[in-house]
Amino acid sequence: ELQRLELRNVIQSKTRSDMDQQQREYYLHQQLKTIQEELGGVSYDEELEEMRILSKSKKWNEDIQETFDKELGRLQRMNPQAAEYSVQRNYLDLLLELPWNEYSVDKFDLKRAQKILDRDHFGLEEVKERIIEHLAVLKLKGDMKSPIICLYGPPGVGKTSLGKSIAEALGRKYVRMSLGGVRDEAEIRGHRKTYIGAMPGRIIKDIKKAGTSNPVFVLDEIDKLASSSHNGDPSSAMLEVLDPEQNTTFYDNYLEKDYDLSKVLFIATANNLSTIPWALRDRMEIINVSGYTIEEKIEIAKRHLLPKQLKEHGLTTAHLQMGKKQLEKIVEAYTRESGVRGLEKQIAKMVRFAAKSIAMEETYEVKITNQIIEKVLGPSHLERDKYESNDVAGVVTGLAWTSVGGDILFIESIISKGKGLTITGNIGNVMKESATIAMEYIRANAIDFGIEPELLDQYKVHMHIPEGATPKDGPSAGVTMLTSLVSVFTQCRVKAKLAMTGEITLRGKVLPVGGVKEKILAAKRANIKEILLSKENRKDIEEIKESYLKGLTFHYVTDMKEVIDLALTKQKVSNAKKLVISKNVKKTE
Repeated sequence: ELQRLELRNVIQSKTRSDMDQQQREYYLHQQLKTIQEELGGVSYDEELEEMRILSKSKKWNEDIQETFDKELGRLQRMNPQAAEYSVQRNYLDLLLELPWNEYSVDKFDLKRAQKILDRDHFGLEEVKERIIEHLAVLKLKGDMKSPIICLYGPPGVGKTSLGKSIAEALGRKYVRMSLGGVRDEAEIRGHRKTYIGAMPGRIIKDIKKAGTSNPVFVLDEIDKLASSSHNGDPSSAMLEVLDPEQNTTFYDNYLEKDYDLSKVLFIATANNLSTIPWALRDRMEIINVSGYTIEEKIEIAKRHLLPKQLKEHGLTTAHLQMGKKQLEKIVEAYTRESGVRGLEKQIAKMVRFAAKSIAMEETYEVKITNQIIEKVLGPSHLERDKYESNDVAGVVTGLAWTSVGGDILFIESIISKGKGLTITGNIGNVMKESATIAMEYIRANAIDFGIEPELLDQYKVHMHIPEGATPKDGPSAGVTMLTSLVSVFTQCRVKAKLAMTGEITLRGKVLPVGGVKEKILAAKRANIKEILLSKENRKDIEEIKESYLKGLTFHYVTDMKEVIDLALTKQKVSNAKKLVISKNVKKTE
């Protein structure tokens, strides 16, 4: 009986203390509410009522309205001091702030759009044409699923800034999301609400920031998006975002409701397609934004870069003037790139020279001359792309593709007494294989090239690709290596101002290669006049603008014998080595 009484006392005292605590909290909340009202602030109930009224003006469907009302009811029943209260409040705020079914009106003035694109970017005809086509279809149909465009090309050619111009031309909001180094799937899809500090993904956040459901959304550096890690695979999470069939119901873990992204015009940018997973690449329309010619760079510098730098440094054209000849000197002597970032830095240097002279009250020439350029920028050290002479046998000019555009490379071969083939110059396995194939093909067809077969066993060949610090790989140097070997064994000159690219087989067939446009621009920069290509690359040449091909002659070949006939002259080099067969070796029939 005593134990029962003790237990009853314990329960009663605990209940009383709990009730006291609740009453205390209720009393304090009521006081807080009264104080807020006296100060003219919005009370807790009024805030929730405002949210309810605001929800009635949203363009969302019944399903979202039902979810909102249910979650708002939960919030009303919650104690504002509870940890979950702020999570619930943030979720309701997100639902209200998202632009459900709110779209900006597209401007269908195609001529105005063309003017805006031409004003902001010089060249890039293919991209502009694709945007105008998209606008034309929108104008005729009134509604369409937006394409996912991927602008692919070297750095500094204007891929990211194109997004801004497209947004202006369409009259849409502009959003940019950098994907470089993103390695967490939650960055794209968001976290579940159960986690502390949960947030929506960056896609939903940026749509909220844009305020419309059809912005121009630039996904910058999509090739730098990390693949699978312990935080999930963000590149796989992008598959749903970039599929017009799936992104009508994009699911964010935090939002927990389907959101329609099909009206968003996604524009991805990339420097290198090989690092983009094939499933992601398949969902995008790839548009190649290649490098600029020297003439285009001069125009870009004159129209955009120089005025921009003058404005940024607080100067006008009255303080500094640069003619086309001077801009051409800067382009040719101080930059070697596909884009114009390096060129902009050099122009900025010239503008700073004028700014410093004005600030220090020094006299200087407003009209810049070549002598002033050399004084400010120093002597030119960029002679790498310049064509080398053909005075020595075995030196051949090849064309290479790099992630920053096209380049030319030289392949040199030399022979000495001994046996075998040595290759140097920091080259990869594919290039080593090409050199071996070239050597074996010469052994099998020595007589056709006018080489005594015995010479191949008595002389050692050393092949070198200069610039040993730069890694080089790929199959497109095959024809260049074979030409170099034939040249050194016959001691015949290679034709002047000629470059070549192509892969070879063991039967001597010349196969097509990629990156043709970039390689042609590199050849033009290096003052090359003739280019040897595989016959199958002719279609690539036909796609290139006429102005790029001016001053170039193309030779289309199918096998190595044609290459040798076209590339080698019958003229021996002045200091030709006399290749003799040792007497102690018996001549075979």
